[in-house]
Amino acid sequence: MSRSIRGAAVDRSVPLLLALTAVVAVACASGSAASPAPAAAGGAGAPIIGDQGAPAAAPSAGPAQSNGGTDAAFSNGAKIIRTGQLQLEVADVSKALLAARSAIQGIGGYIGASQQYQNGEDTIATITYRIPADKWETALDALRKLGKELTENTSSADVTGQIVDLDARIRNLKASETALVGYISKATKVSDVLDIESRLSDVRGQIEQLTAQKANLDDQVTYATLAVTFGVNVPAIQAAAATWDPAGEADRAGATLVGFLQGLVTAGIWVGIVWLPILLMLAIVVGFVVVVGRRFGLFRRSAGSPPVPPLPPAPAAPAEG
Repeated sequence: MSRSIRGAAVDRSVPLLLALTAVVAVACASGSAASPAPAAAGGAGAPIIGDQGAPAAAPSAGPAQSNGGTDAAFSNGAKIIRTGQLQLEVADVSKALLAARSAIQGIGGYIGASQQYQNGEDTIATITYRIPADKWETALDALRKLGKELTENTSSADVTGQIVDLDARIRNLKASETALVGYISKATKVSDVLDIESRLSDVRGQIEQLTAQKANLDDQVTYATLAVTFGVNVPAIQAAAATWDPAGEADRAGATLVGFLQGLVTAGIWVGIVWLPILLMLAIVVGFVVVVGRRFGLFRRSAGSPPVPPLPPAPAAPAEG
C-alpha cells in the first residue's frame, strides 16, 4: 500500500516539476527579450532625437554616404578656400586700377579692401579682390595682362570636413533646442523651468556661434580672395611689401603691453596672497620668540669686556745731589 502511494506521489511530482521548469524558462526568455536598454529621459547623456524620431547623426568630418544621407556640402563637390597675392609692375597705376576693377566686376567679383599711398613720386596701391571661386583662373589671366607679373603666391584649403562637422553640430543643437522647448512646456516647478531656460539659452548661443562660423566659411568658399599690388617702381613695391605692416606692428605692440601688464598684476597677486602673509607670520613668530627669550633671560646683552684699569703713575726721577 505504501509503495503504491509513494509511486502515485512520484507520478504527480514529475508533471509538476516539468510545468515549473517550463514556466521559469518562458519567464527568463520573455524577460531578456522584453527588457529594453535603459534610456535617459532628457538628461545630459540622453540621445538627441532628430526630426523623424531617429537619433541625430554624430558630427563627422568625413565624406557623406550615398545612401540618402548626402550633405548639401557635397552637392557641388569639395569646398575649397582659395587665397593669393599678386604683384604687378604697370606703366600707369590709375589706369591699371580702373581696368582691373572693370575686369573683376565683369566676372561677378567685387573689391573687398583697398589701400593707396605715395612712396616718393611713385604710387603704390594694394587692392583685395573677392572673386567667384569658379572664375579664379579667369581673374588671374585678366590681371596678368595689365602689366608685368613680378611675384605670385596662391594657396588653397579644403574645408569640406569643417563645413560638414558644423552642419552636424548645428542639427544636433537644434534638435536639443526643440527637445528643451518641449520639456519647458511640461515643467511644473519653477526651479526646473529656470534650469531648462538656462540650458536653452546656452544651446541657442552655440547655434548662433556655429552658424556664424559656417556662414564665414561659405563666404570664403564662394568668393576667393586675391590681394594685388600695383606699382611703377619695382624696388619700391617690394620694399614696401616686405617692411610695412602696420597691422602686425599694432598687434605686436598690443601683445607686448598686455604681457607687461599681466606680469605686473601677477606679481602683485603673488605678493599680496602668498608672500605678504608669510612675511607677516614670520615677523610675528620672530617677535614672539625675542620677547619670550628676553623674559626668561635667553637673550641677555653681553656686559662686554671689563674696563682697563688706569696705569699707575711713573715714579719720579731722583733729584741730583
